[in-house]
Amino acid sequence: MSEALTASQHPRTELAEFLRSRRERISPNEVGLPAGGRRRTPGLRREEVAALAGVGLSWYTWLEQGRDITVSSAFLDNLSRVLKLDATERRHLFLLAHQRLPPEVGRTSCVVPSLIGRLLSDLAVRPAYVLNLRWDVLAWNSAAERVFGFAHVTTDRRNLLRMLFTSSGMRELFTPWDEQALQILSSFRRDFVRAIHDADMVDLVAELESVSSDFNIGWQQQEIHGPCQGTRHLKIPTVGLVEFEHTSLLIDEDRHLRLVYYAAKEGRLESRAFEQWLQNDAALA
Repeated sequence: MSEALTASQHPRTELAEFLRSRRERISPNEVGLPAGGRRRTPGLRREEVAALAGVGLSWYTWLEQGRDITVSSAFLDNLSRVLKLDATERRHLFLLAHQRLPPEVGRTSCVVPSLIGRLLSDLAVRPAYVLNLRWDVLAWNSAAERVFGFAHVTTDRRNLLRMLFTSSGMRELFTPWDEQALQILSSFRRDFVRAIHDADMVDLVAELESVSSDFNIGWQQQEIHGPCQGTRHLKIPTVGLVEFEHTSLLIDEDRHLRLVYYAAKEGRLESRAFEQWLQNDAALA
């Protein structure tokens, strides 16, 4: 890993970019300030944020420049209010500022407990797979194989984020791709912050920045979403577009492993067709 990449992914650099992105999305009118004359950049000026947060301009500038200065929890709470951060963004800010680190440094384990393999096998019509903190796909069931084709990807490339941004098949599967890819990327960023010093994690981001313009654009947007759950729309061959409910379940906190579970929405014709498609495939196997 190059020195330049190490520096570009320093937590303080992430903090600086995050603060700048949030400052630029707020209009003066939203915080009761006059718009004034023409502005060189969108959103609030640094001096306006500093005044609203009750700190000096120089001090806030140092913070947004990524300098290694100490910040209090009270100030971060005040800054969250000024920048109108939601609960997820506020937690992200505290983590970046080293106020609330996880109890243990994130690491990208590759060992899946055997019981989880049995659980995956029991989910005959529910696509499910196991990810580590880096989003390497470590285990999956037959339903997930039919949908995502993990076995056709070599072990060193079998990473959900890499597949999402480099595989044409995944672009066709996730329909519409743009919106869903951005949501998934924003969820990955939460895990990236937990393991920001992990060389494999940093190398993955650097690789995707160099090979995917979509990833690069999405990564620069600094979007942060809550837990990876909700709905996904997948275009299944011979079945069509199927809406899935999905969630992410922590299965090993020490190893930072979680199981991602998909269930086609109940009561839908396409959902029944999807489950029949899986059952027919299993019968032919």
